[in-house]
Amino acid sequence: MVLSLEEGEKESVPVIYFFICSFMVAAPIFGYLGDRFNRKVILSCGIFFWSIVTLSSSFISKEYYWLFVLSRGLVGIGESSYSSISPTIIGDLFTSNSRTMMLSVFYLAIPLGSGLGYILGSSAKVAAGDWHWALRVSPVLGITAGTLILVFVPEPKRGSVDQMGGRIKTRTSWLCDMKALAKNRSYVFSSLASAAVSFATGAFGMWIPLYLARAQVVQKTAEACTKEICSSTDSLIFGAITCVTGLLGVVIGAATTRFCRQKTERADPLVCAVSMLGSAIFICLIFVVAKKSIVGAYVCIFIGETLLFLNWAITADILMFVVIPTRRATAVAFQSFTSHLLGDAGSPYLIGLISDALQQSYATSALWRFLSLGYALMLCPFIIVLGGMFFLATALFFLDDREKNVPVSQKCSGADTSCSSHQFVKVCLLRLLPATAPLIPAFIFSSFKHQRCAPTGHGSRSWP
Repeated sequence: MVLSLEEGEKESVPVIYFFICSFMVAAPIFGYLGDRFNRKVILSCGIFFWSIVTLSSSFISKEYYWLFVLSRGLVGIGESSYSSISPTIIGDLFTSNSRTMMLSVFYLAIPLGSGLGYILGSSAKVAAGDWHWALRVSPVLGITAGTLILVFVPEPKRGSVDQMGGRIKTRTSWLCDMKALAKNRSYVFSSLASAAVSFATGAFGMWIPLYLARAQVVQKTAEACTKEICSSTDSLIFGAITCVTGLLGVVIGAATTRFCRQKTERADPLVCAVSMLGSAIFICLIFVVAKKSIVGAYVCIFIGETLLFLNWAITADILMFVVIPTRRATAVAFQSFTSHLLGDAGSPYLIGLISDALQQSYATSALWRFLSLGYALMLCPFIIVLGGMFFLATALFFLDDREKNVPVSQKCSGADTSCSSHQFVKVCLLRLLPATAPLIPAFIFSSFKHQRCAPTGHGSRSWP
């Protein structure tokens, strides 16, 4: 691409894509293993692998830059382990509204861990006077999380909390699982909607900071960057907004869904659809107000991202409702695979390609460079609207698909779970520590180049 990027951004692109590719390759493997073997052992091994790779990468000298890129990409293997398996353990520990709450706690750790990662990484760099120590602090958190999971987190029987434990006698083949998932319309549509979210977040993460920087040049409140390494103020502000909106989105999404379930049984996909459509409006407004007001653009980004992130935990809960326990790890893994393949694996490149094409059509100027990137980014709200339509399609089939997966006694009694505080803490351990560590090295990459609870009642049903 000839689209102007700051040098640090250019160098981070290979790592980003290699990380996504390694994550995509490893996720289906961990999904297969997670449906057939001891999940907490697999989970811990994945985290230990991530920790070892991260620690090892801190000792690579700059002469072996390619090895550093390889090691940073391999962390996707470790991350795919807990991203694919952790939600299924939570799904077998809790049900109904309790599961929604616990999944919310789990996904809250994404933005929280991101923020802590930057803080801890920066502190380690300053204290030690060497950015390599950020890569040496984070593995301590990973090893701690892996050990706590191995020692304290239970390995629940698949389907026990859904009163299906006694019905699971044999497991179907992987091919049979995939055919069943492909016929599950709620799963397919919600996965496509997740890909739409991933498309937008991937493109925003790469291009919005640069877009806002160009907006300031157009407003004449900042000079165009001509240095090899440019100021990352806009990236830091956008990162902070993303962390805060992630926290707010997950909390508001869980609370809204719990309330709306009293009104309609299709609350989960409908809340996701409405939030996506609302998000598209505010994201469109970004490109309207950015030319005149950076503060106004940040306000639109804040509201748009909050609405966009409402569906993180809800989408996982939809999957738990419509997929049988022995296929959930595979389902989570392939949902992640689809989200990356159709989402952030290609959206940054596509946006850059469109912007390049627009720039080459007209005379280059600061204003046109700003407008061309904005026009390219306008693709994102349309993809988000498409994602909202996929969630509406999910709502059409949600009750039928859920009916195939919910035991008769639970449907009649409306049984819910109650959970003890120590189980709540276990859920937190599943995500917080391993989520904190991966973001620690993010801010220093360019520097390398430059130096459960059982429900009441009993019952069973046959598998579909």
